[in-house]
Parts: sequence; C-alpha cells; structure tokens
Amino acid sequence: MAASTLRTRRLMLRTLLTLPVAAASGLPASAFAADNYPNRPIRLVVPYAAGGGPDIQARKLAEVLGRELGQPIVVENKVGAAGILAAESVAQQPADGYTLLLGASTHVAQKLLQPSVKFDPAAFTHVIRIGVSPAVLVVGANSPYRTVGELVAAARRSPGSLNYASGGVGSAAHICGAAFASATGINVVHIPYKGSVEIVPSLIKGDTQFGFPVAATAVPQIGNGKVRALAVTSAQRIPGLPGVPTLNEALGRSDLTLDSWSGIWAPANLPKPLVARLHAAMLKALADPGLRRFYAETGALIEPSPTPESFTRLVAEETARMRQVIEKNHITIE
Repeated sequence: MAASTLRTRRLMLRTLLTLPVAAASGLPASAFAADNYPNRPIRLVVPYAAGGGPDIQARKLAEVLGRELGQPIVVENKVGAAGILAAESVAQQPADGYTLLLGASTHVAQKLLQPSVKFDPAAFTHVIRIGVSPAVLVVGANSPYRTVGELVAAARRSPGSLNYASGGVGSAAHICGAAFASATGINVVHIPYKGSVEIVPSLIKGDTQFGFPVAATAVPQIGNGKVRALAVTSAQRIPGLPGVPTLNEALGRSDLTLDSWSGIWAPANLPKPLVARLHAAMLKALADPGLRRFYAETGALIEPSPTPESFTRLVAEETARMRQVIEKNHITIE
C-alpha cells in the first residue's frame, strides 16, 4: 500500500476519533482541529506580480511563517484589476485556514469605488495587520525634475501635459497620485497599468512622467539609478531613503500622509481557534530580526495588530478614512 494512502487513512482515523471527544466535552470540533493545524501546506494569495517588491516581501514572510507553523506557505500570485481578482478568489474559498490573502488598503478602496465587486473587506476574517508601507514619488533618471516643487511648477505651467503611472484604477498608486494632484491643484493624466510592477518600467522608458510605487518596489530601483526619488508619502522619512523628504516637508503641509497597510486575511468565519493559531504564529514571524531588517531596508514598517479584533476595527476605520480620501479628491472609475 502506498505511503500516501496510509497517511491519508491515519489522518481520517484521527479526525473521526476526535469527533466523539468533541461532542462529549461540549467543545466545537474546531477547537480540536486547531491542535492538528496545519497538517498540510497553506496557500497565500498575493495580489502582486512575481518578482516585484511586495511579492518579495510576501515570500520572505512566507518562509519565516512556514517555519513557525511547521508547514510550507505557498505563495500564489494572482494579479489583475488592482487586487480585485485575488480578493474575490479567496473570498470564495472554504474557511479552513489553508487559503489566506495578503489583504491591503487597496482592497478597501476597490470596494468603495466598485461596489459590485464580489468581496467585502469587512466580511473577511482579519487575522493580523503586518504593517505599513509608504509610496515614493519617483521620476525617471533622465527626468528634468529634481524636486517636488519643480514637478508641480511644470504641471501648473502646462495643465494636462504630465501623466502618472499606477497599477490600475483604485490601486494605491492611483489613490496617491489623485490625492497629490488635488492637494497641489495640478491637472495631470492618470495612466493605469495592469499591475504595480509596470510603474517603474514606464518611467524608465519615458511613457509616464511620475508615479508612486511602494517603497519595496522603488528603493532597489532608486539604488541602481533607474529612477529618482522626490519624496516619500509617510509621516516621517524612511530608513531606506533617509535623504528623501516627505511630501509634507516638500510641500510645507502636514495633512498629506498616504501610507498603505497590509495584513493577513482569511475567508469569512474562520474558526476562532485557527485565527488564534495563525495570529500567534504571525506575531512570532514578524518579530524575526532578519525579516524586520529586510522590511526596514525596503521602506516598510512592521506594526502588527495586537489582536485580530483590533485589526478588524482598523479595517473599519480605514474604510471610513478611505471614503473621505476618495470623495475629497473626486476619485472615480474612469
């Protein structure tokens, strides 16, 4: 008899044996299932293209989390529609803890901009927030603009002559670009691509004049001279780019902080024992010195939510905040 068949039968026997015990104790079977979780690889759906900064961060996290859980975390890149396809896919999966989503602020924006999408950010099980990642206002290496002021002045001199790249309508880069244009009173053209990984190449080729890739994507390209950084969207300067001012510094403001956040989501109604298991493992993974150093070097700040409930509250608060940003800056589906 094949070894795989024997393992399957043993697993079925263990499962059957736990059911009477659970019934006799009055505890739900999920409480006992958590003791055996995970017993196979977990799939982490990432709404970013393979090889990009956010994808590399996700793979580093998956490696450390896999060690904590004792099972591989398999990253699956599901790109398209600024994160919509990934979220819709995970929302339809069983709540068994074996399919997770790298959820992000862009998913909140997409639901507000397109109410017909087949997922609700509030309905997911919010396991843990990972942290925040600023975007970087960048231009091509051959761009004539060396400061935010020069870029804004050029846009004002010739309204509609400059365009900016994003990873799609409703993406973080789109929100940043629209908010920047509104705050500075400039008229610029939005060029949405099929994914955020295309922002930097469009700047290098000169197809677009500026963009707001996340720091994880921007920092390596700035380091190799492919693009030039003008500002970061965080409240403070970031370790990876200490010489680059914040947008607020560059514009003499205090209200233009445009960080993105990310976290681990699961399908709705994931049993609480599994949520607790995942949250505890994630806390340990996010405390790993090597992982924290890698995130810091790529401009991201690890700030885990202390409890799953606090992450759920954050998603609700961010939904209200994002609604204000969208309405204030008149962001719509073009």
